[in-house]
Amino acid sequence: MNGFWRMALLAALLPAGGLATSAWAQDQSTTPAPQDQPNAAAPAQDQSPPAPAPAPAAQDQQPAPAPAPAATAPAEHQHVMPADAGPAPHQRQKAPADAYVYIGWPNDGEVIRSTRFKVWFGARNIGIAPAGVNVPNTGHHHLLIDVDLPDPDEPIPNDKNHLHYGLGQTEAMVDLPPGRHTLQLLLGDADHVPFDPLLASKKIVIYVRPGGGGPVASH
Repeated sequence: MNGFWRMALLAALLPAGGLATSAWAQDQSTTPAPQDQPNAAAPAQDQSPPAPAPAPAAQDQQPAPAPAPAATAPAEHQHVMPADAGPAPHQRQKAPADAYVYIGWPNDGEVIRSTRFKVWFGARNIGIAPAGVNVPNTGHHHLLIDVDLPDPDEPIPNDKNHLHYGLGQTEAMVDLPPGRHTLQLLLGDADHVPFDPLLASKKIVIYVRPGGGGPVASH
């Protein structure tokens, strides 16, 4: 039996549609899957999020510059005062070799019967000039009352025990309470600094007594 009749006989024996179904299944089983069909799901490695950018290397992170130190003078210009350094002493003027001063009156041991009296100042071989006048070999008188000689390297103090006669006076009225007192002259230069060596009179002692006869100038 040739092929045509064999197929016709098979078609008559099978239910309608069975041949078609069998042929479709055969066609589906033998038809290769398309090669260019993309897969529905992306590969796992393609689904991961992108990795973050790497942090810059430590050596690329430059630290902030430190603040510049305060400017200071070079060491050779930095002057450090010693801890015990004090003011420089005043320059003392040289006194003439034969100069001296003295109290003309009252005399040593004098009893004065008045609380107000005159003192006479004497000087030899040196001139008398007002304070502030810088003339060589001149000075002005200071009367020291009840006190010792002051520091010769400092200006003579100005108080009730150190009377200044900066106008160049050679005598003055003095008021003292009753009692024993000491008097001494000290010559100072234009700046009230004692001479070198000192030009000081002998220290004398006087006794003041109360009296009503008015100021006393001398015996």
